Amino acid sequence: MKRRPAHHPDDLLVFLGPSLPEEDALALVPCRVLPPARQGDVWRALSLRPRAIALVDGVFEAQPSVWHHELLAALDAGVAVFGGASMGALRAAELSRHGMVGVGHIFESYQRGELVDDAEVALLHADAEHGFRPLTVPLVNVRHAARQAEGAKVLAPGEARALVDAAAALFYQDRTWPRVLAAVGEAWRPATRTKWDAWASRGFEDLKREDARACLQAASAWISSGEELPVRTRTARPPPSSYVRRRRLVEGLCATEGGLVSSEEVLAGLRAAPEARELAEMGLRRALLAGQARSLGLRATDEEVLRAEEEWWELLGLPPEERETYLVSCGLDAHEVRRLCEDRALERLMLEHASRVLPDGPSWDEALATEARLRGHWVEEARRLGAPKRGRRKR
Repeated sequence: MKRRPAHHPDDLLVFLGPSLPEEDALALVPCRVLPPARQGDVWRALSLRPRAIALVDGVFEAQPSVWHHELLAALDAGVAVFGGASMGALRAAELSRHGMVGVGHIFESYQRGELVDDAEVALLHADAEHGFRPLTVPLVNVRHAARQAEGAKVLAPGEARALVDAAAALFYQDRTWPRVLAAVGEAWRPATRTKWDAWASRGFEDLKREDARACLQAASAWISSGEELPVRTRTARPPPSSYVRRRRLVEGLCATEGGLVSSEEVLAGLRAAPEARELAEMGLRRALLAGQARSLGLRATDEEVLRAEEEWWELLGLPPEERETYLVSCGLDAHEVRRLCEDRALERLMLEHASRVLPDGPSWDEALATEARLRGHWVEEARRLGAPKRGRRKR
């Protein structure tokens, strides 16, 4: 059987913590391992230009969890997003119709509605210094063990349910196997406990770990296959709110020759620049015109958007071979570039059809005259025309 060629580790970014040790992940597939995802981490990861992201572990409760908007932004940017085992399974079930790929038994249980609570995969774990080692047992692993024990005739159906109920009654930070078994209490007969102890002495299958492995393998196999990401079908989801847009703006990273720079630092420098007010007003004017155009039902064609993009590149004076580096330094992906150029195209449409956009709207000449008078160009031109011509004699 012909083996698929290995891909570069930076092609696959993996958000990983207690579900699978980092060394196991690195031995399994070529990848770059990042800590459990927090809110904003996927946006930041896009600056690294991966081909795929495998979301396994993510934080919750103590810190804001990874946003759906971030994962949708990755998909919009043409990055394949896989999820499984833990937070990844939960987000994949929520976003599968948008193109996120779910992997593993836990994902399938969430998608079928058998699991609904994120507490099913929650556990207490050590910090990064200690490899995010699990300290408690997630409820999904208890359910899995109960099913296996029932299948092996170690537990009767009622005894398996009692095991799951006892585990579910414990707070996830307190759920260890000794405490779970103590909580089962008299729901099990002594003979059942003896059978269980003998069967459990061989160890339990870690469902989260198995699903994490499957998720990484699926993402890696997709990259190695060389397949292109299918064009994502747009659904009727609303555009990101202004709050989401602002968050993405400050959470982003820009890749430069000197290293990664946060978008927040770039913004701070721009705010202090002499041309800050002029840049902001030009940007606001374009955004308002584009927004008004959309509210009127105007849409830019693909040709108009492409023309706006080419005009932008000409304005910057960048040849094709330098454009990707420029976009990386800007912290822009292909989807964001299209959105910006669509705004430019809509701005152009509004200006070209200004006389029809409003009742008795302004003409092109009116606008030219108004701005020229405001900026002093009108007076300059009038004086130029009124200046005496050389060689003309006064009578």
